Amino acid sequence: MKIDVVFEGGGVKGIGLLGAVCCLEDRGYEIQNYAGSSAGAMIAALLASGYKGRELSKIILNMDYEVFLDKRKFKDFMPFSISENIIRLIKDKGIYSGDPIEEYIKQLLIKKDKVKFKHISVNGKSPLKIIASDITKGDMLILPDDLVKYGINPMEFEISNAVRMSISIPFFFKPEKLKYNDEISYVVDGGILSNYPIWIFDVQGTPRWPTFGMKLVDENKSYTSRSKTDIVSYSLDIISAMLNKNEEIYVKDKDWVRTISIPTLGVGTTDFSLKKEKALQLFQAGYKSAEEFLRNWNFEKYKNDYR
Repeated sequence: MKIDVVFEGGGVKGIGLLGAVCCLEDRGYEIQNYAGSSAGAMIAALLASGYKGRELSKIILNMDYEVFLDKRKFKDFMPFSISENIIRLIKDKGIYSGDPIEEYIKQLLIKKDKVKFKHISVNGKSPLKIIASDITKGDMLILPDDLVKYGINPMEFEISNAVRMSISIPFFFKPEKLKYNDEISYVVDGGILSNYPIWIFDVQGTPRWPTFGMKLVDENKSYTSRSKTDIVSYSLDIISAMLNKNEEIYVKDKDWVRTISIPTLGVGTTDFSLKKEKALQLFQAGYKSAEEFLRNWNFEKYKNDYR
């Protein structure tokens, strides 16, 4: 069966999303359109470029996540002293550049010869939608579509740059600067305005095929609850609360019934020191959650009840 898929953001916890993808592929589901915010945008982009779940899971499960943090030694979730962190926050508006993530994604896309949105699009229409937040304008961005508002050709825009925008957790990563018409917009994590855009592929009337959402169910403790009360820990807890709670109260019955809820096993959004064993547990949790979801899913009933 054909499906569209929407991935919630969640940083390192996004490994669980891959487990669910692999289960869907094993059951014969074929993804037509992909959307995501933050870590969900990363997975959506790679799948849209031609990677399969199993292929991608081998890459992700065997990688060193600390390479995303500017190749510096990882220690107690912050490799710098508090004073250095504050200087970076003031100077760059983020502790880490985010550049290694963009470069990593770009290299994976190069292997599939799918670097720009035009390379995955059909008749100028992209099957990939990436959510980002323009904090300068106060607008949610759906990339590549909304780039026309900035006088930018969506088809010539690099997918890795769009992902880089969507994963830019405020204060943790530097914001991306979107330059257009002698102006600049600061763009950050898509989860600030829509961490779970389950609505993005909805149509008027009866859908041709279903949209499945993948949502991460948090169980982790905040940094401040673990007696980490410095300004960086405090800031990350604020952002985490925004990313995790900003849409939960708005997810209605018609959306919950098409949502695969994936437990995060206590893993935090910025736990880049994650060990392979825990990463595998996250993957397996995603796979099992998708299995349970599919046992109860009925597209005809969904259409009759909600569409």
